[in-house]
Amino acid sequence: MAGIFAIILANIIWGAAPPVFKYALQDIPPFTLAFIRFFFAAFLFLPFIIKYFHTIKSKHWIHIILGAIWGVSVNVSFFFVGLEYAPSINVHVFSTLVPIVLYVLSLIILKEQPHPQIMKGIGISLLGVSLIVFAPVLRAGITNVGGYSLQSQFVGNAFFFLSMLGGVLTAIHYKKLGKGPNVLAVTGLQFFIGSIPFIPFMLSELHTWSPDHLHTQAYVGIIYGIFFSSALGYFLHNFALTKMYAQQIGIYAYIMPVVAVIVAIPLLGEYPDIYFIIGALLVFAGMWVSERHPHYQKLHKKLHSK
Repeated sequence: MAGIFAIILANIIWGAAPPVFKYALQDIPPFTLAFIRFFFAAFLFLPFIIKYFHTIKSKHWIHIILGAIWGVSVNVSFFFVGLEYAPSINVHVFSTLVPIVLYVLSLIILKEQPHPQIMKGIGISLLGVSLIVFAPVLRAGITNVGGYSLQSQFVGNAFFFLSMLGGVLTAIHYKKLGKGPNVLAVTGLQFFIGSIPFIPFMLSELHTWSPDHLHTQAYVGIIYGIFFSSALGYFLHNFALTKMYAQQIGIYAYIMPVVAVIVAIPLLGEYPDIYFIIGALLVFAGMWVSERHPHYQKLHKKLHSK
């Protein structure tokens, strides 16, 4: 249950992140915010890095480094670049692919056993998220969403896909770490390593932006980014990977778009409609179907018996 609670809380935190960061980016450039968010969050884990550094063996480093590059550098960079070419609602279209891609990769790379009931739950939740995501697209007309052309959307969608893939691959790498390295130490190293590629982009932004321009919006994004979306969110996600199978993690990603809309109501004045309500019900129905099936009970017993 600890793993389930951790991954649910992590996805609630990350689900609230898009409207929070959209609010903050009115006041601070994206790569500057990304660097501050991860680099300073890493210092929160410095005592654990020092204390548990000895638990990290040479065989662990390749997965820590690649996990940091995929999960922080690639995931966040392509997300921000994609926003320049395509509307933000397209991000959720690709986030719905996470459980399916993670499920397939967990079978191929991690050699986990397939469980059809998990796919049934994924299918139900996918239907719910699709209803939430595609409703505004169908109403607005796909060629007119946000004023972006089809060619521009194609480029942006390609970046969103790469961003999604980065998030999936980091889960695979950190799952391969096993239970050896301390989770807190690994999370801190992930932030230090992953923040380095942001530096040249941040330096470019500082030519036209200064910290003197910081106002309330930026501070909201910085505080939320450091303490919640980075430190707490990534720790909970990495912790969950030590308690659950990778394919089980994916189903909880459907919480994020639901939470995003809930947070956007008071923060950005964006309100849900009947499509959101029905879709949200399907999302949680799919999670219930996957979690309640006997296959999952066996997975829990097998995992905790190790």
